[in-house]
Amino acid sequence: MSGFDEANIPDPDEPEAEYLDANDLYLEPPHPINWELLTADEAETEWLELNGWVNWLRRTYGLTASILPPLWHRHPELVWELSALHLHWLGAYDPEQNGSAPLGWHRDFADARERLREWVAASGTKLDRDRPTRPTYWPGEEPGPEAGETLIENRDQDFVDFVVADVKRRRAAEDAAAGVDPETGEVLG
Repeated sequence: MSGFDEANIPDPDEPEAEYLDANDLYLEPPHPINWELLTADEAETEWLELNGWVNWLRRTYGLTASILPPLWHRHPELVWELSALHLHWLGAYDPEQNGSAPLGWHRDFADARERLREWVAASGTKLDRDRPTRPTYWPGEEPGPEAGETLIENRDQDFVDFVVADVKRRRAAEDAAAGVDPETGEVLG
């Protein structure tokens, strides 16, 4: 994995001011993120960017764990919502945008907070413990294994472990599609 380690995780005790200049870092206009289609390298970049923004968002707006829990990254419904909200924020605060765009973002942010609150309540994730969102199985479907709660001991380490595993999974899928042995890197016949 290219350069990903704990040093890439923003220090929770550092001021978030440097994030506010993030628009200057983009080499291309912001675009919607389809988390299902990202390559390993794209996913690594997007996870780090979204994590930095989510940390800024929760501190700036004083969001509680009932709206934005520590392990949001383990809940796809929260990832998709936060990713869309981030994109909307980038567009609303783009220097080329009209002056009323931030008001539209804040109006939509109010709606998004209600959805986040509902999904957090439905999933059961909390400040100090987490469990996977429970799917609803339809008649005729085989129920999956019941997953219990786990204690959240170190949120930042969990994020690192999650992203490392996600990037590794994506890279293995890319290698398999390209005919590369994931163990040796050897091109297969």
